[in-house]
Amino acid sequence: MLGLQFETETSWAEIAKNDLQQILTDHAYAEQKASANATSIIINYSEETKLVQEMALIAIEELEHFKMVHDIMIARGMVLGRAQKNDYAAHLQQYFPKTKDRLESLIQRLLIAALIEARSCERFKVFADNIKDEALSKFYLDLMASEANHYKTFLNFAREYQDRAIVDEKWKGLLQYEAEFMKSRGFKAKIHG
Repeated sequence: MLGLQFETETSWAEIAKNDLQQILTDHAYAEQKASANATSIIINYSEETKLVQEMALIAIEELEHFKMVHDIMIARGMVLGRAQKNDYAAHLQQYFPKTKDRLESLIQRLLIAALIEARSCERFKVFADNIKDEALSKFYLDLMASEANHYKTFLNFAREYQDRAIVDEKWKGLLQYEAEFMKSRGFKAKIHG
């Protein structure tokens, strides 16, 4: 369903579960950044009413997810650490050439956001399936559906704004690019690390 071309090894879940403070901090900030991205799309494409409405819903939901992760941390006696650089998102942004064309820029943003959501969904499943902590496992399985819906929303909007064949070709290339990058990942307690 997600189209990802590289599967996360279960060894990543072992690393993540052995450093819950780090993985939860990273996850919290990933949700905050996803909310900020949706808000930024609203600001930059305010004339696109349907897009604005959907991005507002996503921004709110992602911020709710941030709070949920933070609440889990508090309940476990953890304190939210400092935000760390997200080299995964930065790497994805390098795939597309810089452009001053607003529509092309929007398509690129939507495809990158779709891929980030898809990979998050996949990682949440791997994590949930490989931890014995029932509460955390259920939490991550519940979040999977939301991430999958966001992935579909971003991808569908890209296909709405540009010819589907063109978008699908860009999507295919981005998936291959991301898969190559992911082959060198999986060694850090980070959602995309």
